[in-house]
Amino acid sequence: MYRKADRGWLKHWDFTLLDGFCLQAAYVAAYWLRHGFGWPYVHQLYCNMAFVFVLIQIFVTFFGESFKNVLKRGYYREFSSAVKHVCLVILIGAFYLFATQKGENYSRLTLVLTGVIYLAFTYAARIGWKRWLKARGVGARGKRSLLILTSRTMVDTVVQNILANNYEGFQVVGVALIDDDKNNEKTYRGVAVVANGETVAEYVCREWVDEIFVNLPEEIPLPQELLNDFIEMGVTVHLKLVEVAKLSGKKHHVERIGTYTVLTSSINMASWKQAFLKRTMDIAGGVVGCLITGLLYVVVAPCIYIKSPGPIFFSQVRVGKNGKKFKLYKFRSMYMDAEKRKKELMEQNRVKGGMMFKIDNDPRIIGGEKGIGGIIRKYSIDEFPQFWNVLKGDMSLVGTRPPTVDEWEKYDLRHRVRLATKPGITGMWQVSGRSDITDFEEVVRLDREYIVGWSIGLDVRILVKTVGVVLLRRGAM
Repeated sequence: MYRKADRGWLKHWDFTLLDGFCLQAAYVAAYWLRHGFGWPYVHQLYCNMAFVFVLIQIFVTFFGESFKNVLKRGYYREFSSAVKHVCLVILIGAFYLFATQKGENYSRLTLVLTGVIYLAFTYAARIGWKRWLKARGVGARGKRSLLILTSRTMVDTVVQNILANNYEGFQVVGVALIDDDKNNEKTYRGVAVVANGETVAEYVCREWVDEIFVNLPEEIPLPQELLNDFIEMGVTVHLKLVEVAKLSGKKHHVERIGTYTVLTSSINMASWKQAFLKRTMDIAGGVVGCLITGLLYVVVAPCIYIKSPGPIFFSQVRVGKNGKKFKLYKFRSMYMDAEKRKKELMEQNRVKGGMMFKIDNDPRIIGGEKGIGGIIRKYSIDEFPQFWNVLKGDMSLVGTRPPTVDEWEKYDLRHRVRLATKPGITGMWQVSGRSDITDFEEVVRLDREYIVGWSIGLDVRILVKTVGVVLLRRGAM
């Protein structure tokens, strides 16, 4: 599921806050130069003016679009924009003093010095902040991975344009050459060729790919079926607008990537408000869940250790959103050799094809179904350490359950849609039957239904249902 870029002045809230700080710093510095060292906010007139400057700065930022395309502006354009912004703020401030007849008591030199120092501060801050944003971009934690789909004749230009204007902070994981009929192991500007037209779908299914940018020459027809497959897998597709065609994505959105204007298609999209609310819920739930986990540890840890000496927590590499791997944590409910014995028990697996692993009366559980391992699994106590994964951002409270690496390697293209959103502690299929569902295709159907119809309200309903399902002990999470 794709999160749409923020729009309007809130898109650059960081620059807005930075600019506001520069204005207040300039205001204090101007006061010192005119009146000597002191705190301007202790004087009623100067304190009121400081507050008025805050309102003026927000007004000019909002209506003057001070930060429109701020990340793409060079030194001269940035200076011109800063001059325009500062002049508007100071002129409106002067008009306020004139209109309220307070100008006689307010130092004109302080007003002029505020403007001059404000210009110097805000210009330096904007340039410095943009440099820092660009420097931290590629490879930074939490960034989106991008695969470029293009042709041999265009690849060098396309890669250069993306990398040179990568203000979105994409981690460019590779290039797929659609017209390459052999395994091309070249690199272009440090980006490796990882697939061709025949192998790109398999690559996307097996590797961490959040989004795909498509830029093909006119002589190569748009691979509409391939792009539709990507969207059905839950991968976001960015298509240069000159190549626009009717794709099967549920949601479309026009935006920019590098120097290109693209049509973005995805199975679903979340606005910045929705993404903010979901993450806020996750942080709040993660904090509470971690506190409860700490309390449970006091009781559960000795019971686990007495019955099966060894680590109290169990960690396992799982596959998260769009193929990104992470370590998932649980209270250990099985004996230390559980993973080794899993292969011996595969014949008893109730899920066909080994896409998930569920058996009745699992002998690996500590103390059996009625022992400590069975009890913490029955009441889903073993899942509580995953609230740490939620707090870290690897998981969400509600999502799809993350597969193990060996399960993920067996996925067909249609199964990858489960990875289109962050994995969750609970989800649609858990509250629709939980472990009673043994048909993996039904699990995929329910997960896809969740992703396509996602909303904050749906997450809340699933969380409420989860509490009831756990208390009634209908299966295990």
